[in-house]
Amino acid sequence: MRFKLTLEYDGSRYAGWQLQKNDRSVQGELLEAASKVFESQQIEVYGAGRTDAGVHARGQVAHLEVPNTRLALDQVQISLNDQLPHDINILRVQTVNPRFHARHDARSRSYVYQISKRRDAFGKKYVWWVRDRLNLEAMQDAAARLEGFHDFRSFGDIEKEDQSTMVELTRVEVTEDANRIYIHLTGSHFLWKMVRRIVGVLVEVGRGRMTGQTVEGFLKTPSRDPARLTAPPSGLFLEKVEY
Repeated sequence: MRFKLTLEYDGSRYAGWQLQKNDRSVQGELLEAASKVFESQQIEVYGAGRTDAGVHARGQVAHLEVPNTRLALDQVQISLNDQLPHDINILRVQTVNPRFHARHDARSRSYVYQISKRRDAFGKKYVWWVRDRLNLEAMQDAAARLEGFHDFRSFGDIEKEDQSTMVELTRVEVTEDANRIYIHLTGSHFLWKMVRRIVGVLVEVGRGRMTGQTVEGFLKTPSRDPARLTAPPSGLFLEKVEY
């Protein structure tokens, strides 16, 4: 039996989404909780996105494969949440076709990165405090140059030799309020560390140390500069997955 789970989590205490042998992961916690609820070790959990260590989620999606059960959907949600630690919370449980796959069937993923303009006593785990005053208009100009179907090799770590580095970004938007700057990204998929490297590059533009033309050049000629500018994981949230 297959369920679709929508969940939120604070990634501060975890080594990322993916199961780890010697460390805590969100996937590992879900597997452990499900094995207790369904009294079985024949459990599978797959997520729509493999968030890194310290990265959070407001709308992660996973599918959960379990033996047949008579539990109602609300009972599945309540029972799983009772077994999960306080910083992982299932928001919704749905029954889906046995062939549904949380990762492969996803059409797009949306992230938001939070930059604090000031020292924050309460939000340190959820923002990147950049002390420099950032030029929002310059960041917005550079962000617009990243939209579209491009080769993002400069922005990602390649996990497989034959992995494609072509990605379509339908939204790269920079907004702000009184205390924070928000970088919103929506794409077909993302390379490993790609979002954090885009953020790091846009911050460098905001500081006046890089131009929009330079950023656009990273799409045409591979460069290691974005790697050294990788933003910390604390400010990154997986917002939504569309199917």
